[in-house]
Amino acid sequence: MTIQPVRLFGDPILRSRADVVTEFGAELTQLVADLTETMHDDGGVGMAAPQIGVGLRVFVYDTGDAAGHVVNPQWTPIGADEQIGPEGCLSIPGVRYDVCRAQRVAVTGVDSAGAPVEFEAEGLLARCVQHETDHLDGVLFINRLEPADRKDAMRTIRESDWFRAGVTVRESSGVGGGR
Repeated sequence: MTIQPVRLFGDPILRSRADVVTEFGAELTQLVADLTETMHDDGGVGMAAPQIGVGLRVFVYDTGDAAGHVVNPQWTPIGADEQIGPEGCLSIPGVRYDVCRAQRVAVTGVDSAGAPVEFEAEGLLARCVQHETDHLDGVLFINRLEPADRKDAMRTIRESDWFRAGVTVRESSGVGGGR
């Protein structure tokens, strides 16, 4: 396992749709391990492959109550209940806002060996699944903010030292910025 540099807001890979995984093997297993170690090092509860510069549909999660990974994930809401709660992102350090998400979701995909993965998630895990799947679609959580919050978030980003310095990749530091 290797802690990888985290891609930051402004890096084009964060705005690109990730490719479907078609090859399973040692490289994919290593990617999952690297994602997990990088996520833990930065104190996040989820991390998608594009956040470490890999354009594949893979994410990992560890909410404290549940941990794992999903390759080629898909999710659908269960019921109409929504949750509004704080989100941050390891790729947008120092920015945290309330985002509306589905309260419960059904998740399908496969694991790194290609075996089916299927589970229901609610609360924080449901939020994590939706947030990380958004990353795989090139969508950042700030895109889901109300207009006034989005404007404020963009101001915070523009005023940040890392953004003003033109940094789009940072070494994982254990400092975090995630949910």
